[in-house]
Amino acid sequence: MAESVVSFLLEKFSSLLEDEAKLLSGVQDEVVFVKNELDRIRAFLRSADAKEDHDEEIKVWVKQVREVAYDAEDIIDDFLYTFEHTKRHGFYGYLCKMARGIKNLKARRRIASQLQSIKRRVTDISEGRQRYGYKRSSTEIGSSSGTKPCYYSEVRSDARLLEEAQLVGIESDKEGLLSFLVEDTPQLRVAAVVGMGGLGKTTLVSSVYNDSLVKNHFHQIQAWVTVSQSFKLDEVLRQIIQQFFKATNLPVPDEVEKSTDTHFLKTTIVDFLRDKKYLVVLDDIWDVNAWEAVKVAFRNNNNGSRVMITTRIADVASSSTKDVGGQILTLNPLSSEDSWTLFCAKAFQGNACPTHLEEISRDILKRCEGLPLAIVAIGSMLATKDINRVDEWDIVHRSLRAELQDNTKLKGMQAILSLSFNDLPYHLKHCFMYLILFPEGYSIKRNVLIRLWIAEGFIEEIEGRTLEEVANGCFNELLNRSLAQVNDRYDDGRFKSCRVHDIVRETMLLKSKDQGFAAITNKGSSKRLPERVRRLSVHEGTNIDASGDKQLRSLLLFTEEKDVWNKFMSSFSDQRSRLVKVLDCTRAPATTFPESITKLYHLRYLCLRDTAVSSIPPSIANLRHLETLDLKRTLVRELPSEILRLQCLRHVIVYDYRSYPTWHGFKALKGMESLSSLRKLMCVEAKQGENEPMVSLGRLTQLTRLGILKLGAEHGDALFSSIRELKLLRSLALDSRTEDEALSFQFKSFSSLPLL
Repeated sequence: MAESVVSFLLEKFSSLLEDEAKLLSGVQDEVVFVKNELDRIRAFLRSADAKEDHDEEIKVWVKQVREVAYDAEDIIDDFLYTFEHTKRHGFYGYLCKMARGIKNLKARRRIASQLQSIKRRVTDISEGRQRYGYKRSSTEIGSSSGTKPCYYSEVRSDARLLEEAQLVGIESDKEGLLSFLVEDTPQLRVAAVVGMGGLGKTTLVSSVYNDSLVKNHFHQIQAWVTVSQSFKLDEVLRQIIQQFFKATNLPVPDEVEKSTDTHFLKTTIVDFLRDKKYLVVLDDIWDVNAWEAVKVAFRNNNNGSRVMITTRIADVASSSTKDVGGQILTLNPLSSEDSWTLFCAKAFQGNACPTHLEEISRDILKRCEGLPLAIVAIGSMLATKDINRVDEWDIVHRSLRAELQDNTKLKGMQAILSLSFNDLPYHLKHCFMYLILFPEGYSIKRNVLIRLWIAEGFIEEIEGRTLEEVANGCFNELLNRSLAQVNDRYDDGRFKSCRVHDIVRETMLLKSKDQGFAAITNKGSSKRLPERVRRLSVHEGTNIDASGDKQLRSLLLFTEEKDVWNKFMSSFSDQRSRLVKVLDCTRAPATTFPESITKLYHLRYLCLRDTAVSSIPPSIANLRHLETLDLKRTLVRELPSEILRLQCLRHVIVYDYRSYPTWHGFKALKGMESLSSLRKLMCVEAKQGENEPMVSLGRLTQLTRLGILKLGAEHGDALFSSIRELKLLRSLALDSRTEDEALSFQFKSFSSLPLL
């Protein structure tokens, strides 16, 4: 996590040094020094991030790095706010410049002093790195996931020791896998069991592996190997050989025990299995490369051999089954009935739930959302509570996050659920962590999330791809890794929205608090915010002290409480939170556009959808860094011409379909072609008898999504000509003035347009 914070700051420093050299007069040396030191520190952060959960000394060091990076970013943004946002031109600009001269000189000295303080802190951190060890051996440097806590291996081992009577809800899946293994098909085939951590993949496959039908079918020629994230290929191959030789009562050759030559070990397996029918289980594969490395040892000897794998990664399941043929079994959460059966078995030792505990027990169980690992862990923890004390059970329900943090009986579950997060590349960790800002059970729209990620600066440019395309790839990767679940799809099968399992969300909330990523307030939260807040998400039922935090960069409001809304708008008005760059106020109790928002010079993302706002002031032109303006389902029908000054705009979303079949957009503006960065424009209303706005749309060559309303027959030729220029266009929504008014070309030529 700290690595991505530092990386983002380094990009900002580079941009500042390149684009604002004149402004940096007097402080450039400090900026260069801090940048160079942080660049050196970044090299150590990737492995440090992986170890901070298990090493308090490293944890403190990483926290120091994170805080100094945040403070340095604040100084730079405050610098830009002070020296750039009040630029004026002409004679008036000259007078303003003279009047601000002394004030700016004082500000420059203040910022220089602040940078000197940052310089000293960075120097101390660099020395601290050497004191703390970063004593790293070469074997530590390559690991992205670090050392797994002992809880992980214990829970995984326990999953293979469960008795058949303890298994719940696996009957259908087990029967399907048994049929697959023993079916009369001579070719080698692979069964891949995929799903998020804690769904019971290992438990299910172990039950199948140990079934007498399977043992008899494969004549005991079976091997089970746990691959894991940090596997060593020679060790995996050696374990397979050892188990095969043991199954046939043969001594393992000495050269096998000593060899690290993977080619030799693979050849040994191939020779041993040449005429045998065998079953191999590769448990917990995290990477397609791991499968590629080991699969060559399993030749198709046409004896009906089988391989089973378990994985959280959809790409691993797909790759393994496509290579040699087979099937993918995607595990789903337990049904409500099976969940209750498993919960009672753990919480009440198989007895019926006492009547007075049923309501609270079902409320607790609902939080588990059918995840067997969570049900077993929480049920076992509750088994230690007094069944005559409803208040003890109620405390668990109300403070599950605290139980996850402090209760040793839940550590194993937390370790397993954290593995997927720890395995993420550093640039995806912030993307995933951002999902916890949304309320529990919230359906998170893909397109909204992509725009938020871009505004936050989480998405790095890749040559040949737009930021939106890169962000969409990140979204898909989180689904591929089973970290988020698909909630809804478009008609063509594309992902529309996702959600996060509640227990996973609670686990990530602990990480967020520990790493200072965000503060989430809801009913029962303290009215006072933490001393430092970078991102704040305010949920329903919250009455907090919104006195403003200079470090606040992102504010997401999920509450319709007027007091909260007024407090935050007031904090913007007096510039207490003037560095905010993301403001999502969906369904806020706003009837007018707050003028205070136009003072947020750094604002990149502004969402007021589902509010009663009806007009936008000309002062929106102050938001020169604005990338997204989302006014969907508001009363806005017209945008001020000043919006054409916002050259960073990528997404303009202004339409309302609540009075369907009548749609409302915003009146087309002359000069829209000046918004050359636009990717999404929804929805422009055509002007009767005017074609110039339709012609100007053809100059917005970066558009991928476009919506046009109130079209008439007179617009046909100009519209078609413009659309042919939009080579990147992938989505087009058109609506005519009346139902019976058709465009002159009857839409017949749209088949030749480059739409997907």
